[in-house]
Parts: sequence; C-alpha cells; structure tokens
Amino acid sequence: MKGALLVAGTTSDAGKSVVTAGICRWLARRGVRVAPFKAQNMSLNSFVTGDGAEIGRAQAVQAAACGLEPTADMNPILLKPGSDRRSQVVVLGRPMADVDAMEYGALKDRLRTVAVESLDRLRSRYDVVVCEGAGSPAEINLRPGDIANMGLAQAARLPVIVVGDIDRGGVFASMYGTLALLDAADQALVAGFVVNKFRGARELLEPGLDMLRGLTGREVYGVLPWLDGLWMDVEDSLALDNRPPAAASASGRGTLRVAVVRLPRISNFTDVDALASEPGVVVRFVTSAAELDDADLVILPGSRATVSDLAWLRSTGLADAVRERAVKGRPILGVCGGYQMLARTIRDDVESAAGLVEGLGLLPASVEFASEKTLSRPVGEAYGCRVSAYEIHHGTVTVDPTPTPTLVASAGNGERRAEPFLDGCRLGPVWGTTWHGALENDAFRRAFLADVAIVAGRDFAPAPDTSFSALREARLDALGDLVERHMDTGALARLIDGGAPDGLRTLPPGA
Repeated sequence: MKGALLVAGTTSDAGKSVVTAGICRWLARRGVRVAPFKAQNMSLNSFVTGDGAEIGRAQAVQAAACGLEPTADMNPILLKPGSDRRSQVVVLGRPMADVDAMEYGALKDRLRTVAVESLDRLRSRYDVVVCEGAGSPAEINLRPGDIANMGLAQAARLPVIVVGDIDRGGVFASMYGTLALLDAADQALVAGFVVNKFRGARELLEPGLDMLRGLTGREVYGVLPWLDGLWMDVEDSLALDNRPPAAASASGRGTLRVAVVRLPRISNFTDVDALASEPGVVVRFVTSAAELDDADLVILPGSRATVSDLAWLRSTGLADAVRERAVKGRPILGVCGGYQMLARTIRDDVESAAGLVEGLGLLPASVEFASEKTLSRPVGEAYGCRVSAYEIHHGTVTVDPTPTPTLVASAGNGERRAEPFLDGCRLGPVWGTTWHGALENDAFRRAFLADVAIVAGRDFAPAPDTSFSALREARLDALGDLVERHMDTGALARLIDGGAPDGLRTLPPGA
C-alpha cells in the first residue's frame, strides 16, 4: 500500500484526530510504514519533539499510534491563539510571528509552500501519510487561502473522507451540506463519509445511510460506535465540554478530588489526563470559586495568556479562593503559566506588554518574559523518582533562595525557605513547575499524589501498578480496533492506493 489520505470533518471536534489516529494504528499493525500529518493546527495543547520543535499534541499522539517519534514535519504550522484576534505562528516547530487574522492572510502563500514541502518529505519516507484537516472544509469564506483542508487536497491530489459526529445531531445534513458547499473541483476529491460516535440500533440508521449514498453518489466508509472511556489528547478546550463527567461518588475518604481551573486561554490541560487515569482520583474542570470548596488539590494549569488569565482569575474571585486555600494549608499545584501566577511578580513586556504585574504571591519567585521561547525535553528527579517532561514557555521563573515570609499556614510561622520541586519550588502545600507531562511519569505521580493526600488529610493511596503509557497504548489499540471492525478497510486501502474514484457526482451549490 502506498499513498495518502485526508481526514476532514463537518465541524471542529467531529472526531478527525481520533479517526486519523485509528487509521494510523490500523495501518501500523498491518506492517505499513505510516505517518500522520496536519498542515495547520490551531491548538493550545502542544508538545516538544526530541529535537526541540513545538507541534500540536494530537499529532504527537498520532505519531505514537504509528510507533514513531514525532517530528516538526508532522505539523509544520501551529497557531496558538493569545486572544480572539491574535495568534502566535509556529513554523516547523519555532515561533515565527504574532499576528492578527488579517496579517496572517499575508503569510498564506509562504506557509502553503512550507506545508506542501513537509508533506512531500513525509511521503518520501513513508508508505502512507494520513492527513488530518482542520475545522471544516466548507468554511467557504476561508477557502481561497486554505492550506489545511481542500487547499491541501488540491495541492497534493489527496482523496478525502469527511467525518461527522452523529451524537450532536444533524449528521446527514452536515455531511450533505459540507459536500454541496464545495466547488466542483473540490467535490471531485471527496470520496465519502464516516459516521462517528454512533450509539443505538444500526438498523434504524441504515436507511439514512442509503439515502446519503443515493443523494451524493458517495460511499459511507464506516459507522464508528460510541466508545466509553476513550479520552485522547485533544486539540483545544472545546473538547472539554464533552469530557466524560467526574464520578458521582467522590466523597469517600479514599477518594482524591482534583479541581483544575479552566482558564480562558488554558493550554496543555492534557497534563491532568494522567491524574484522571488513577483509580480513586476524580478530576473536574471548574470556573468558579465555589467549585474549589471540596477539592483536595487545585491545579492552575498552563496558559497562553498568563497576565490576562490572571486578571480573569481575580475578576471571578478564584484568585482570592486560591489564596485562602494556601492560608489554610490546602494543596495547590501550578504548572507553567499557573506556576507563574503563583509568583510574587510577573514582568511581561513580550506576551501581553503589561509590564510589571503583581502575582498571587504564594511562592517566593519572580517571573520575567523573554522574547525567545524555551522549548526543551528536560529530565530530573523528585520524590526520589526519575521525571521526564517537556517545556514550552516565554516566562522565566527565578526562585528566591533566601528564607521568606509566607502566608501558607502549614509552612510554619515567620520565614521559610522554598524547597526545590522539579525545576520549580514548593512552599508548604503549594507546588510550582514549568514542566509539562511530569504527571505521566508513574512513580513520580504516585509519590506526588500520596504527598498531596497527606497534606489534604485524605486516606487516599495511589494504586501501585497504574501505567499511563500502557493506558494510552490500550486506547490507541482501541481506536485501531474501531477502524478494523467498523470501517470498510478494503475500500479504505483502495482509496489510499488509487485516490478518489473518477466520475464522482457533483452537487450544485446549495442543492
């Protein structure tokens, strides 16, 4: 088998990322040399490759589905929104510029060349490249400058399948409408559809599939059932709305309750997926001070807009609630931007241009934003455990090594020196680090949670054998199983090998 395929979707969060990962896993298990690709990704969940390039985290997981180390070519263009109108543009793993929507348009020709060259390099190295689209291919206002969906498909002559989320409702209308809004040349590359997240009686769905085939002249390549318990690394916070709810029985003393503050520009919230994998740990995303009351651990996660999100934290009353927790000696963890918020001061002349800003003052540290972004894969030790992680930040944190006055109740009276914690520090029940992914290290995660439980006064004891990497592999295998069992893999293989069939029907616009 040799070729390529573009997995598009009727909407954001339709399931493009997981379908792409599933096809990659299915092919890899057949011995096919396969790689993932996403030309342009807008996401605040990113990852650092072994050579220090920043790419979307979804592509890193898709690379794992292929049994590969991720590379910058797998996601050559990454957009990281800092506000509703401006984004940082990361090209081949390195920040290139901060632009607004109109300025970005001027870069499109250059970026299209970058994307096509990356895809060409992957196609020269692998038998099959499974490409993921972005948003919907029917964003007709954006089609002239498109480099992620039909623009890429045209440039590389890729056959396209369109994924629709039936759980949202209106899947037939969205699939038909997506096709009908494309021009004739684009429609000629759309080979068919995949229904995602189906639950119910298949026999009730089948007449609709037959009508869709008749109306469009295209195949339905599969109906993927809803799979409980599947939670893969996702691209943006939109998916948090569909995250499996926390278990209702969260009041026992053997349960550890974790509240993650859902910041407006939350980034790398996948850091807490490993916590949710632990038996007895309940993870919730929260947006109000009242939701912190029963939490045993509060996490301030990463942020693409630290100063702005800190202001939001204050406006909602969450900042006061977090400070009150510290005074009472209740556990708090800050990761990257969240760690920066816990410091005494933040000087930001780079990201927000706000200058000197007062932090929450819960850790004896100061932050200064640098123009050069730190991108690395550090290795260290904490609780006697080896920890490997990754860093993505402009803000550099400096910890005051001298004894310092503290508000933290369990840190003792008077002054106390902060203790080292990974690359950051700890003062009583408050921990801070810039390292993402640290909690994926099993031994470290268990030791940290055991310490949190002691500070929180809970009877929780981590399970001794939970392996997050094994859980992720099992989830990837489950996706591969979905493709193998519920898609027409023979037709899919022919599509990859031969491209879109000739003579596909063209629907008149607005038909």
